[in-house]
Amino acid sequence: MTLPGPRSSAAPSNSWTVYHANAEGTGRSTTRAVATQRPKWTSRTLDGLLYGEPLVWSGRVFVATENNTVYALSSTSGSVMWARHVGPAVPSSSLPCGNISPLVGITSTPVIDRARNEIFVVAEESLGARAVHVLVGLNAVTGSVMLTKRIDPAKSDSPALLQRSGLALDRGRVIVAFGGLYGDCGNYHGTVEAVPESGGISSFYIVAARNGQSQGAVWMGGAAPIVDAKGDIWVSVGNGSSTSSTGPYDYSDSMLDLSANLHLRQYFAPSSWAQDNASDLDMSMAPALLANGQVVVSGKSRIIYLLNGAHLGGIGHEESSLASGCSQDIDGGPAVAGAVVYLPCLSGTIAIRVSASPLGLRVLWTSSAGGGPPIVTVGEVWTIGSDGALYGLNQLTGAVRQRATIGATTNHFPTPSVGGGLLLVATSTHVVAFASR
Repeated sequence: MTLPGPRSSAAPSNSWTVYHANAEGTGRSTTRAVATQRPKWTSRTLDGLLYGEPLVWSGRVFVATENNTVYALSSTSGSVMWARHVGPAVPSSSLPCGNISPLVGITSTPVIDRARNEIFVVAEESLGARAVHVLVGLNAVTGSVMLTKRIDPAKSDSPALLQRSGLALDRGRVIVAFGGLYGDCGNYHGTVEAVPESGGISSFYIVAARNGQSQGAVWMGGAAPIVDAKGDIWVSVGNGSSTSSTGPYDYSDSMLDLSANLHLRQYFAPSSWAQDNASDLDMSMAPALLANGQVVVSGKSRIIYLLNGAHLGGIGHEESSLASGCSQDIDGGPAVAGAVVYLPCLSGTIAIRVSASPLGLRVLWTSSAGGGPPIVTVGEVWTIGSDGALYGLNQLTGAVRQRATIGATTNHFPTPSVGGGLLLVATSTHVVAFASR
């Protein structure tokens, strides 16, 4: 059995409706290189901090703020076409820990169902003195509310949960993943939830579910769960509370392949999972699924693993591994073009080639520019740096071709998007749009 390859390896040039372009999260667009010398437009100051990736559909650019407001901006001018405040955001001072301030609201990247003309977001809201998580569906044309549903997992410590990973769609359901706040406080469990788009009963997969186990965040540096051609859902999982390899394994520090019904099909974890848990070394990169059935994954350990997607093999059964050369964490969504995977190393993008004969991984190039999760257009890799700049790197060599100052980003893992003739980036409180050539 081989893993089905991606249904579409690149996003169409006129839309970008999910984190990193498509269900497989390839971060690849058919758009040609863009000019970054001067923005086409910069939005007005929005009402809260921006953490998610901008989306593009039907002549609109969509972003959501930590003040729980969803904006639809004109792709032509950046003017506000509609704005919808969906509920009271949570003061960060009321939460047990965390590093988002002063409000926690919509943190993740939304997702758009084009067939329904509906955009979905998860808002963290104040309900009395308690923080809860609400899935909201809005008409993408008008901003009117189509769905409101509480989605906190049963018996969860909802104030200790953070809904950081982007949203995905799978067979009429919104796929939502939960982790913990920065600092891993509270008794939380990493969770993947499938919520029917029209409402109804959710399905769940819960990490570290045995008595005495906890944590195992599904956060992936803001990346969305990957949905393959069969409807299977792929996620990576951070450190859990179990730190002894002699105890029962808790499915933390892992990569999971879940069925469309959220049953565990197979998993991979490094043989060092217990030590990784003790050292807070999350598996924090979204899985990169290649068309030949192989999978690449990494995280804070900076070790890159090559896996057989049809036979993940459990603990310690990687096909190959590679010390990345990255001096910081590998967090977020990768970009994939053929047999090359562009990794979101915080100290600068790394390009890795997967070879079939001999089977293995090799570094094509490394760059000290950028560091945010990369995307790929025709000939260039785009990444945002902590220096407040957007970089266009030569896809073959990693050399800097273009650089544009965009301003400070509050999002720790900012990633650009492409659609409607625009290259888009979110700064702390603005959206900046560059026009294609």
